[in-house]
Amino acid sequence: MSRIGKQPVSIPGGVTVDVAKNNTITVKGAKGELSFQADPDMTVTVEGDEVIVERPTDQKRHRSFHGLTRSLVANMVQGVSEGYTKELDVIGVGYRADATKMSGMDVLELALGFSHPIYFVPPEGIDIQAETIRGQNPRIKITGVDKQLVGQVAAKIRALRPPEPYKGKGIRYTDEFVRRKAGKTAAR
Repeated sequence: MSRIGKQPVSIPGGVTVDVAKNNTITVKGAKGELSFQADPDMTVTVEGDEVIVERPTDQKRHRSFHGLTRSLVANMVQGVSEGYTKELDVIGVGYRADATKMSGMDVLELALGFSHPIYFVPPEGIDIQAETIRGQNPRIKITGVDKQLVGQVAAKIRALRPPEPYKGKGIRYTDEFVRRKAGKTAAR
C-alpha cells in the first residue's frame, strides 16, 4: 500500500470538496477555486471532513497514480485555504525589480544588466510583489493558490538571469545556495 496514498486528506473549515461522476475534483475555499481531473481508475470519496483516495489493484500504474492523486488533492486543499508563496532575490549592481501597472495589467519590470528592461506579465491567478529595502537586494514575492503555477512562474523569472558561479549575480530563490568558483589566477 502506498504510504502517501493511504493517508486521508483532512479538510479544514471553510473548504468544500466535490467529486463529480467523471472523477473531477473541485475544491473551493477562501482564496479561490481549483479543479482537477483524476484518473478514472482511482476512487475518490469525501467522508466527513476527510478525502480518501483508493486504488483498484496493485499494478504499478495504479500504485503510482494513487500517491499522485492524493498529493494533488492535498495541494489543492492547502492552496485554497492558505495559498503558496515563492520568494526570489535579485542580486547584482544595478539590478532592479518593480511591480507596476501597464495598460491596466500588473507587470513585473526587471533591470538585469541587459540593454533593455524586461517586462514579465504574470498569468491569471498569480500575484507578484516586488520590494526593495534600502541597503538590501530587491525581493520578488510570488503568491497564488495553484502550487504548480506558482513554481512555474518562479522558475520562468529565475531563468531570465540565473545566478552565475563567479560573482553570484542573478536571480535566485531566497533559500537557494549558489556554489562559488574561484576566478582565474595569474601565471608566474
